[in-house]
Amino acid sequence: MVTVSVVIPVYNGEKTIQETINSVLNQTFQEFELIIINDGSTDKTLEVVSSIKDHRLQVFSYPNAGLAASRNRGTSHAIGEYISFIDGDDLWTPDKLEAQLKALQENPQAAVAYSWTDYIDESSNFLRRGGYLTASGDVLRKLLVIDFLENGSNALIRRQALIEVGGFDESLPAAEDWDIFLRLAARYPFVAVPSPQILYRLSAKSMSGDVARQEAACVKVLKRAYKDAPPSLQYLKKYTWANLYRYLSFKVLDGPTTRKRGLLAAKFIGKLIMNDEEFLKLPAMRKVMHKVALWILYPPKKAEEIIWQSPPLPHIHKDLLRYFKTDIP
Repeated sequence: MVTVSVVIPVYNGEKTIQETINSVLNQTFQEFELIIINDGSTDKTLEVVSSIKDHRLQVFSYPNAGLAASRNRGTSHAIGEYISFIDGDDLWTPDKLEAQLKALQENPQAAVAYSWTDYIDESSNFLRRGGYLTASGDVLRKLLVIDFLENGSNALIRRQALIEVGGFDESLPAAEDWDIFLRLAARYPFVAVPSPQILYRLSAKSMSGDVARQEAACVKVLKRAYKDAPPSLQYLKKYTWANLYRYLSFKVLDGPTTRKRGLLAAKFIGKLIMNDEEFLKLPAMRKVMHKVALWILYPPKKAEEIIWQSPPLPHIHKDLLRYFKTDIP
């Protein structure tokens, strides 16, 4: 009996895909099918996947089309009443599916169950906890302000609800998770499982990715969401933009030191200040701006040298994560 369809989209994931699959196969809840969407991988991903013998595992290979398209392709093959996605480098704790399914069964009006996230490194070692934010019921107000699900490897979704909102937007190069969560939240209640059950992998590539592209995608998603949101929620915009640029500033400063990235961080911090003037009054934030100035004014090696001579500066950008506005009046 198939109750849950698990979809793993993967592109060139030979180093992590087996660990990801094992974290699904080792779930305490076992009534699932496992659909692997090989998104045109050119490494040994397909070879690794094919070596795993389990009757619940199905593999479909397609030309490369990106994450959103791969998730939609997986949905088209799914037969379970519920569907969950996990990227080919992330992990679940063994009780993830069981706990989320129980939450949805106990809340039949809800269409989405989600858990908390912890972050791991390339060797699967713990890096830091996620936001651990909890909201249930009508969550649109909070989800407009911050993507508290944090990633696309999290939710368990009623398949019919996913189909009704139209699936993932394949035109988006990023933020496709937040987009579909917003569309689901506009129509259905959510239910939270207050336990860290998603292990989201951060790699050197993900930390230094194309943040400008991510900004463009998030702006598109949020403008569309506010266009459809009721008048009573329009006042939230300044909090939304402040949180977005707080996160994007962190993402830039968490990557390699370059003048180009320093200029991008300065742009993002400027947009943050436009929406949250209180930012300037925080001592830690002045140090963040000092770090940005060093990135812009000095060659990378010299900037790094100065930064490491001042103990608070190397990791000061992480303080940005402490100041998300989540309790909105």
